Amino acid sequence: MFTDRVEAGRKLADEIEALAPEMPVVLALPRGGVPVAAEIAARLGAPLGLILVRKIGVPGHEELAAGAVAEGGAPVFNPDVLASIRRGPEDFADAVAAKRREMAERRRIYLGDRAEPDLAGATAIVVDDGIATGATLRAALGALRAAGPAAIVLAVPVAPEEALAEFAGLADRVICLQTPRPFIAVGAHYRAFPQVADAEVVALLDSADGRGG
Repeated sequence: MFTDRVEAGRKLADEIEALAPEMPVVLALPRGGVPVAAEIAARLGAPLGLILVRKIGVPGHEELAAGAVAEGGAPVFNPDVLASIRRGPEDFADAVAAKRREMAERRRIYLGDRAEPDLAGATAIVVDDGIATGATLRAALGALRAAGPAAIVLAVPVAPEEALAEFAGLADRVICLQTPRPFIAVGAHYRAFPQVADAEVVALLDSADGRGG
């Protein structure tokens, strides 16, 4: 159990600092991953950036992930969910286009005219506040690999143990502090787990810029 996202970020920072990653760049999944990632970036003196990704929900049951799409990447679908609703990836073309428009708007709000962190030769440290189904992270890591970092480290405070194995081929290293049983939901493993506002995301990015990260 973590007190909040800040404590979780500091504990992850302890683990990542011990790795002494070369040319680290910290990339958060907004919004919940940003307060966690900000602690890691501050500890490492590393740039803080974002990976924008959106879940593609099942029509009428949007909380159920048919798949996800990340900026600059192809959509990733859950074949079991598609089979259960008797639909294929082509049926979600309009939804994917809408999610790409949403991500462009999120980028404008969060990043404005900030330059993207340079990933050439970098160790990209991908951070979220936890893993539930993993659909969004699969899409994020696939898109990130195409950007050409030297290595990818996936760092999360909490996840179900069975969800971690599938990331072994998508990241060069996976760091997860807790794999509780039973795993109920990400927020159940934090004492305080408030929604992260857009303004907080922008403030944390501004703070990282002010550090020179």
